[in-house]
Amino acid sequence: MRKMTVANYIIAGILVFIFLMPVIYIISSSFKPINELFSPTPTFFPIQWTFANYGAALSRGDFGKYIFNSFLVAISSTFIAVIINTMSGYALAKFRFKFDNVIMLVILSTIMLPLEVIMVPIFSVLKFFGLYNSLWALIIPPAATPTGIFLMRQYLLTIPDEIIQSARIDGASEGRIFFSIILPNAKPAIATLAIFSFMWRWNDYVWPLIAISSPRKYTLQLAIANFTGEFGTDYSSILAMSAISMIPMLIVFIIFQRQFVQGTVESGMKG
Repeated sequence: MRKMTVANYIIAGILVFIFLMPVIYIISSSFKPINELFSPTPTFFPIQWTFANYGAALSRGDFGKYIFNSFLVAISSTFIAVIINTMSGYALAKFRFKFDNVIMLVILSTIMLPLEVIMVPIFSVLKFFGLYNSLWALIIPPAATPTGIFLMRQYLLTIPDEIIQSARIDGASEGRIFFSIILPNAKPAIATLAIFSFMWRWNDYVWPLIAISSPRKYTLQLAIANFTGEFGTDYSSILAMSAISMIPMLIVFIIFQRQFVQGTVESGMKG
């Protein structure tokens, strides 16, 4: 048994090393001067460390505004997604109504549709409501996702029905049951959904590229893409800003890592 435990740790350590290698290389390369970055004999860590890449990247454009836009979109969209997906998951998990399983299958089937298929309809809706070239165009469309609904439904199935029935017998309204019982008991799944939603919105590039035209409303990912020009690419600045863009996701995961693991595991325990 002890040998198996040691072997598991060794395998896990090797996998962690493989997955972290590109991230560590990006961070270390962001501190390299440009001549060292394209050296004929590249090194993993910088020979001469420099912070000039970060200064040069931050001096181009209004990166404070870009970072603010990204935070506003990611946090607002995550908050709305948590509420809507939790409500939808609760309805599908704890209420029995006609065609409930069919509705769940239809929702799950939309996971197979790539973004490219639904881009035109979503864009048309945004144009109709006058939301094009506004941050609302990035916040509203991903408010409800099939992945989020499925995650919350699966987790809420693990909550005993007797707790909800007892609250109803005591006269609690459905709103009070949801906010006083469901939300507190669903913290692990909510943390998992929040991490995924924040990560998707923070790293999103394709949809903001379509929905936003004004540079003042760019998110961080669009701003980083601007380092690629017609006559060359500023790789040093791209690496520096890419390293900076990793920090919020790292902080969010460190804060919610325990709930994330618990929610991910328990969401698949009951079907």
